[in-house]
Amino acid sequence: MTDQDRLVEASRQLAAALRPGDLDATLSNITAAAVEVLPDVQWSSLTVKHADGRLETVAPTDELLCDVDAAQYELQEGPCYEAAVDTVHITAPNLAADERFPRYAPVALRAGIRAQAGIRLFDADGSNGALNLYSSRVGAFEDLGALSLLFAHQSAMALDYARQIDQLQEAVRSRQVIGQAVGVVMERYSVDEARAFGFLTRLSNNENLKLRLVAERLLEAGAGDGSRG
Repeated sequence: MTDQDRLVEASRQLAAALRPGDLDATLSNITAAAVEVLPDVQWSSLTVKHADGRLETVAPTDELLCDVDAAQYELQEGPCYEAAVDTVHITAPNLAADERFPRYAPVALRAGIRAQAGIRLFDADGSNGALNLYSSRVGAFEDLGALSLLFAHQSAMALDYARQIDQLQEAVRSRQVIGQAVGVVMERYSVDEARAFGFLTRLSNNENLKLRLVAERLLEAGAGDGSRG
């Protein structure tokens, strides 16, 4: 099989493995696909850097990565940390001999990890995320090549789709909650829909709270009143 054939086959596998769904499922699909599709990858995880600088491991394919990733965050050293914080792509084909990670390398070696790579997957407002690849074979990831770029591109597309789905679902939930609250106000104060909505909006502005939170509080208070009746 030629390199071109392998790339075509990998593209086909990626399209199947990274079919977008909800956000949690997409994150798990990405790390599972990394192990299945990318050569020499035994384990994989994702690191998300939040707006406050906190680093979080999500969708690890093995629990051992939780401790391995945590060590990199604590030491502020290692491919996982670098890819999430500083460098877009980083490879460490031989951790035992890598002078960049003198404190982290022994942790990885004790876990059976001999080579590692980090690939930045997305940069969003206030956060970014990187894919962590781990191998037990010295010399892995010397040339990630076109396949890693394809994987990163496909993964970013799947994540973007999943975030849009989550945002849409959140918007629908918000509209439903606000609509219910408007109905409660209309019934309670015998006002029309416009006046009820205006009442909720004024509460939102006065209390400096999102309209959905105001609506949720009103509904909770209504449920409490009902239970006491």
